[in-house]
Amino acid sequence: MNEEPQKHSVKVPSARIKPVRRVMRLVTGKPLRTSDASTEQIGVVEGLPALSLDAITSVAYGPEAIVVVLAVAGLTGLQFMLPVTAVIVLLLVLLVFSYRQVISGYPMGGGAYAVSRDNFGKSASQVAAASLVVDYVLTVAVSIAAGIGALTSAFPILTPHTVPLSLLMLAIITAVNLRGLGTAARAFLIPTAIFILGLFTVVIVGLLHPLGPTPEPFSDHALGQNIETVSVLLLLKAFASGCSALTGVEAIANGVPLFREPRVKRAQRTELALGFILGALLLGLATLASRFEIGPQENQTVLSQIMDASVGRGWIYYVVAIAIVVELGLAANTSFGGLPILLSLLARDKYLPRYFSLRNDRLVYSRGVWVLALLAGILLIAVSGNTNSLIPLYAIGVFTGFTLAQSGMVLYWRRHRPPRWKRRALLNGLGAFLTLVATLVFILTKFTEGGWVVVVTIPLCVVLFRGVERYYQNRARELAVNDLNEQQAPRHTVAVVPVMSPSRLTRDALTTARSLADKVIAVNVMFPEDADNARELQQEWIKWHSDTRLEILRTEYHSLERPLVRFVDSLVDNDERVVVVIPVLIPRHWYHRIFQGQADFTLSKAFTHRPNVLVTRSYFDLKS
Repeated sequence: MNEEPQKHSVKVPSARIKPVRRVMRLVTGKPLRTSDASTEQIGVVEGLPALSLDAITSVAYGPEAIVVVLAVAGLTGLQFMLPVTAVIVLLLVLLVFSYRQVISGYPMGGGAYAVSRDNFGKSASQVAAASLVVDYVLTVAVSIAAGIGALTSAFPILTPHTVPLSLLMLAIITAVNLRGLGTAARAFLIPTAIFILGLFTVVIVGLLHPLGPTPEPFSDHALGQNIETVSVLLLLKAFASGCSALTGVEAIANGVPLFREPRVKRAQRTELALGFILGALLLGLATLASRFEIGPQENQTVLSQIMDASVGRGWIYYVVAIAIVVELGLAANTSFGGLPILLSLLARDKYLPRYFSLRNDRLVYSRGVWVLALLAGILLIAVSGNTNSLIPLYAIGVFTGFTLAQSGMVLYWRRHRPPRWKRRALLNGLGAFLTLVATLVFILTKFTEGGWVVVVTIPLCVVLFRGVERYYQNRARELAVNDLNEQQAPRHTVAVVPVMSPSRLTRDALTTARSLADKVIAVNVMFPEDADNARELQQEWIKWHSDTRLEILRTEYHSLERPLVRFVDSLVDNDERVVVVIPVLIPRHWYHRIFQGQADFTLSKAFTHRPNVLVTRSYFDLKS
C-alpha cells in the first residue's frame, strides 16, 4: 500500500530522561539566559564567602600547626609563637599587595597560570597550573576534613562516621555550586559573618578583659622527656607549618571574571579585606596563645583553648564553635570558585579536553565542579577524613604558584613599564624571593612527612597537559585541508533498518530512512530456534506491499548485533556510506521502559566509532 509521509523525530526522547532531568533541575535550578549572567556575579561582600573562606578559616588550624611544632621545645619554644606568626603575617601583607597587582595586570583570571603563560611560556605555565590544581583539590579535602573533625570532637559518637559525613558535606557543597557561585556566596554569607565577628569578639575580649577561667598553663611535663632545644630548623618547621594559613590568598586573583563590573576594583578590594581579616586574626590569636601559655592538647584544639580562656564556656563560645565547624566545611567553596575557571583556561589552551571550557545552562563550568568533587572525594576516602594526613601536602603546591606569579610579574612590569613600575617590580621581586625560600623550606621539612606526594603529582599533571596538547596537535594535522577548494567525490548512501515485523513503528522508521538515504534495506535477525518464522515474516512483508527490500540475517549465535555488524561492514566494503536507523518505541510512562527490550542501546554501542557508519534513532511516541 502507498505510505503517506509520517511525522518522525530523531531527538532524544523526553520520556527516557525526564526523571533524571527533574532531579538535576531541582539541584541546579532553572536555566539562565546569558543576559542574566550578572545575577551570578559577585561583589566585595559576596567575594569573602565565595573566594576567601579557605584563607580566613585557616586560623582554625594554622596557629595550631605552629604550636604543635614549637611545643617540642617546651615553654621556651612556645615563646616564639608570636614572632613566627608575625613573620607569616608580613609575608601575607606582601602577597596581598602582590596579588592586587596580578589582578590589575591579568583581569581575565588564571592567577599564577596566566602570569606564567604570558611571561615564561608553556612549561612554566603548566607547572603553575599543576600546582594550583593540586592545591585546589587539597583545599577541599583539608577544609571538609577539618570541619568534620571539629564536629566529631564536639560529638565523639559521630567519629566512626567521619568518612560518610565528609562525603555528605562534599555533596552538599557540590550541589550548591552547581547552581552558580553567586548562589553559593549568598548561601554562605551569614555563617561567614558569624565566624568572622565571633572570632574578632574572642580576640578583643581576650586582649582587653578575659572573662573565662584562667586555663591551666602548658608545662614541660606534658612532653615527658622528649624536649628539644630551639633551633633554626625547628623555627623553619614552625614557619612552614604556619604558612598553611596563607593558602587561598591567590584564589581571588584566579577568579576575577566572577566579579561584577568594575571587576578589577572589586577583586582588589576583596583581596585587601581578606588580608586585613586574616592578618588581624592571626596576630590576635597568637598573642592570646602566648598570653595564656597554651600548648597542644589531645582532646582540645588550640583555638578551642583560646576561646575558652577568653570568653569562657558560655553562649559565645558555642555559637563561635558551631560557626567554626560550618565554615571549615564551607571553606572548600574557595576551590569550587577557582578551579573550574582554571580548567576552562587550560582547555582553551588545549592542555585539557575542550569540554572543560563549556558552561552549562546555569552558566557554570559544571565539568570542573564535578572533577573537583570526584578527586576530593577519592582523597577523603584515601586518608579516612584525617586532616593531619593532608596538612604536610598542603602548602608546597600553592607556594610554587606564588613564586611563579611574583617572578612573572617582575617581567611583566619590565616589559610594560607603566608609571612607578620599578617600585612594583621590586615588590613582586621581594615576594618571589621570599615565597621561593618558603617553598624550599616546605620541601625540606615536609618531604618525608608526605610532601613527596605533591612533588611527584605536579610533574605527572604536566605530563597529562602535554599529552592532551599533543593529541590536539596531531588531530589538527590529520584534519588539515591543503586545498580548500578540494571536494570529496559523492558516495552512495544506504539506510539499514532493523525490523521485527510490519507495524506502525516499522513504517515510521522506514519513512525516516528514506529521508536520509538513496536506498533502504530492512533487516531481520533470525536465531536458530526462530528459523521457521523466517518464511512467515517474508509472507507478511510481501502482503504488506512494502517496496523496501527485506534481508533475513540468520545466525548460529544468540547475538543481535554481530550479524548486523557483518552485514553493514559488507556494505561499507562496497564503498557505500551506511545509516543505521534504529526504531525506538517511547512508552506512555517512563517506567514502562522495563517492559521493552534494550536493543537500541546494544546496537548503538555496536556501531559506535565505526568509519562511514552513522547511527540514528527513529522514535514512535505512543502518547501522540
